Amino acid sequence: MRPMSSLYLEHFGLTLPPFSITPDPGFFFEGEDRGMFIAGLLHAAQQAEGIVLVIGEVGSGKTLMSRILLTRLPEHVDTVYLPNPAFSRDEIIDVIARDLGIEAASQGMRLEALQLELIRRHDMGRQVVVLIDEAHAMPADSIEEVRRLSNLETDNRKLVQLILCGQPELDTLLAAPSLRQVRDRVVYRLMLRNLSKNDATAYLDHRLRIAGWRGAGLFSKMAEHLLLTDARGRARRLNLIADKAMLAAYALGKKQVGARHVRLAIQDAGANFTEARVKPGWQTAAIWLIFTGVTAIAALGLIGLFN
Repeated sequence: MRPMSSLYLEHFGLTLPPFSITPDPGFFFEGEDRGMFIAGLLHAAQQAEGIVLVIGEVGSGKTLMSRILLTRLPEHVDTVYLPNPAFSRDEIIDVIARDLGIEAASQGMRLEALQLELIRRHDMGRQVVVLIDEAHAMPADSIEEVRRLSNLETDNRKLVQLILCGQPELDTLLAAPSLRQVRDRVVYRLMLRNLSKNDATAYLDHRLRIAGWRGAGLFSKMAEHLLLTDARGRARRLNLIADKAMLAAYALGKKQVGARHVRLAIQDAGANFTEARVKPGWQTAAIWLIFTGVTAIAALGLIGLFN
């Protein structure tokens, strides 16, 4: 069975699903603030002065920012990317060393072996960046172990640049007295904020244009208002509701996404930020129709139930 978001592509004249929640650098939207944010992150990543923190709410786009950063770093920068760092204190240095091509070493020698490799790369004019996503979920002792990497340096430069990305809980974690040495080494703290209203509007249009949309006003004014009110600038939520709303419009044979399609999408996803309600009596059947993987033929065959 095809992915649900692919069902409506031909209906709306699209070539790509515009609102996938999987981070895709090809859909990156710079907007008013995000272009400056990635420029600041790119600068911080190349300073090799200490630890860089990237803080953002769930669904704000941290993972996509991380992937964009990795594509924009200069050629002389070697990267280690840990997307889900659920490693113990005894594991995490081994994982980083292995990603840098270092053969397994005994626990007592692993940091020394890593230091020798970092010095070798430094002498070759190369820089190493270790980027850890979802760092708020790391055990405290694993963060402390990673902190030891920031002790590795030449006379005037750190041998590895650490970037920790996480939700605001990362700030709380680092506030613990046991992690004061980690906190003391933070030289940059970047806060990724949710999209402004203007940026959120431009974000929707940006993704639709990349996906092949060539018309105007795919979302009605009221539909867009409900969508933006619900998401409150969270990119992932915008994608989720927009995708479901387009699928609702497709199932009902509509060429424009209206307010009731957005209400259906919010109802299915679980309303977070709006009290907009779906009219009783038809939402149950419609949600079953749209969000349980029915075929296009079956969907179109039931359009009459809702007209």
